[in-house]
Amino acid sequence: MPEPLDHDTVDAALADLDGWERQGDALHREFRFDDFVEAFAFMTRMAIHCEKSNHHPDWSNTYNTVTVTLSSHDAGGVTQRDLDWAAEADRRSG
Repeated sequence: MPEPLDHDTVDAALADLDGWERQGDALHREFRFDDFVEAFAFMTRMAIHCEKSNHHPDWSNTYNTVTVTLSSHDAGGVTQRDLDWAAEADRRSG
């Protein structure tokens, strides 16, 4: 099982991510796209990544916005898996 990262480590890693913030024991970000099709395409790209990495976020979609909350529930907080997922989402959102 992955180990949860301490808050200082998570906060330092957030400096390298785009728009993510720590909310308690989770990471959170809203992605905004031009329209629903682009938002849904992003979710599709990330769904494939989720399956390959066996790491699934809490997320939702409302028209052009995808809201994501990441936490490794089995570890009880943010782990390196969450930071990796967030970085991949940043890459695939553009």
